[in-house]
Amino acid sequence: MSDDLDRAIVGSTPRAISRRVFIKGVIAGGVGVSAAGYLFRATNLFAQSAATGERLITINVNGVNRHADVMKQETLAWTLRHKLGLTGTKLGCDRAECGSCTVLIDGVPRYACSVLTHSTRDRKILTIEGLENPDGTLHPMQQGVVDEQGFQCAFCMPGFIMSAVGFLKSNPNPTRAELAQGVSGNLCRCQDYDKILTALMRGAEYMRNANHA
Repeated sequence: MSDDLDRAIVGSTPRAISRRVFIKGVIAGGVGVSAAGYLFRATNLFAQSAATGERLITINVNGVNRHADVMKQETLAWTLRHKLGLTGTKLGCDRAECGSCTVLIDGVPRYACSVLTHSTRDRKILTIEGLENPDGTLHPMQQGVVDEQGFQCAFCMPGFIMSAVGFLKSNPNPTRAELAQGVSGNLCRCQDYDKILTALMRGAEYMRNANHA
């Protein structure tokens, strides 16, 4: 019965394929088409990713040219922390309000969470890791903070230090009120601002002494 039905479907020649072989062929053909479609979609997605995805760029961080694959919409804070391993730059609010991610770009304090990495090519970026001297001794501002124990949890400390260093470039001998205004873009979750200002003023003193030495 099965052979008669096979011949009725595919013909009555002696070498006609059987229904079973025919069905297997259809299934195999469908799998082949599906696989081809999948490969085509995967290739398409890869091409789109290559066109709009990551690009290898070079940025100067702490005096060293660093290479990183950076998305067009990627922020400098993300690149520093997750691509270059410079975790001293903290991510707090991630919307340019708390100042925890402050770095210096060409000597000017900037919120790294609101700066696109691609915009920093041909610029000089300085993070908290780059403040210390080549021999490992601390920057005067860092040493002042250590000596005064100026922070409680210290999560916001790198941002405050970078803001203070940037501010002191234009005003190396500020009053306490002036320095408070200079770092007013930085927030402390512990709200120990009096102690922080005391530490930053000590750091400013150390910086003046170092410059006069």
